[in-house]
Amino acid sequence: MEKNVKVSILCQIYGKMLTNKQYEVLNDYYNHDLSLSEIAENNQITRQAVRDIIKKGENKLFELEEKLAFMEKTLKQEKQLQEILEELSKIEDTSSDKKIAKILEHVREELSCLA
Repeated sequence: MEKNVKVSILCQIYGKMLTNKQYEVLNDYYNHDLSLSEIAENNQITRQAVRDIIKKGENKLFELEEKLAFMEKTLKQEKQLQEILEELSKIEDTSSDKKIAKILEHVREELSCLA
């Protein structure tokens, strides 16, 4: 997974554990696609200060993910759900039993609520 996407997801998961300034700067940089200069100007700080805040924030996010692994677990669960849904579709495609089709549809609906 690309670093920008990873940091953006981690920011959504662990953002409340960052300082307000770290969260704002990371959000501006990764989600609003602002440059270091734009962020520095908006916050009346230097580009180097922005860079330092980004690095400290990234390190904190990666440290939290290493310890808690919420993103890893979530991505794994999403992949497993997708595989289950694909298997259900295969069963549905090969079965002509309406009772089975109804059960499969119910299971699919329940699983889609988890995704």
